[in-house]
Amino acid sequence: MSEHAMPTGPALEGRVALVTGASRGIGAATARAFSAAGAKLVLAARDENALHALADDISGRGGCAVAIPTDVQYPESVCRLVEQTVGAYGRLDVAVNCAADNGHRPTPLADVSIGDFDRAIAVSLRGVFLAMKYEIPAMLQGGGGAIVNMSSTAAHRPVGGLAGYVTAKAALEGMTRTAALDYAAAGIRINALAPGPILTEQLHRAGADAQRTVAATVPARRLGSPEEVAAAAVWLCGPGAEFVTGTTVTVDGGLLAGMAPFAPTARHEGRR
Repeated sequence: MSEHAMPTGPALEGRVALVTGASRGIGAATARAFSAAGAKLVLAARDENALHALADDISGRGGCAVAIPTDVQYPESVCRLVEQTVGAYGRLDVAVNCAADNGHRPTPLADVSIGDFDRAIAVSLRGVFLAMKYEIPAMLQGGGGAIVNMSSTAAHRPVGGLAGYVTAKAALEGMTRTAALDYAAAGIRINALAPGPILTEQLHRAGADAQRTVAATVPARRLGSPEEVAAAAVWLCGPGAEFVTGTTVTVDGGLLAGMAPFAPTARHEGRR
């Protein structure tokens, strides 16, 4: 077997993984995917009831999950989260930082309240900074690890009226690359994921017409699923991505690739 041969078995077997924003949506899907990949989970979010329900569900399926209610806006809360993770499992190998503020309602920038803008930055940017600030020392103690920060295609293709959200996600990617440079030689890989339109609670609530409208803007002509984003996170944290750090992986059905053809093209049925 070569030095870089792929191991058999679940991709994250034996790893300890921390997921923030784990109570719903992409965070919850990521937690389930990491458990299926063999990781022991620590679940963090503000919604204590949803968090414990997810932990019970994972445990009921044969996984191992601990729920730790956490507000990433507060350093003491995030510090305690990482300390309890190491206390429960003895180490931290993987972290996916999904906690985010959904941002203010679409509003022209000059009309955005200072409080709404500050909250978007506090959760979606500063919260990720705090998470990494405490996750990285724990990973260094264990000899390395992998971190994925959840960005958005809005960091590359901004959405009008969402100044707080777009600003936070664009800055998050710069911070991700900086941290990757700081710790690459120490064995910690740090990347970002940028999902495009994903069928989470917000689009579910918007209804079928809104879902069709959004899907029509995607070259793949459909919405993505939280599970597809979660699968990308598993790959980024697993052995198949050991030479990947400091980058953003898009999961967007081609949204950022460019403009789709003006006229629909016939589906290819293979070469005859």
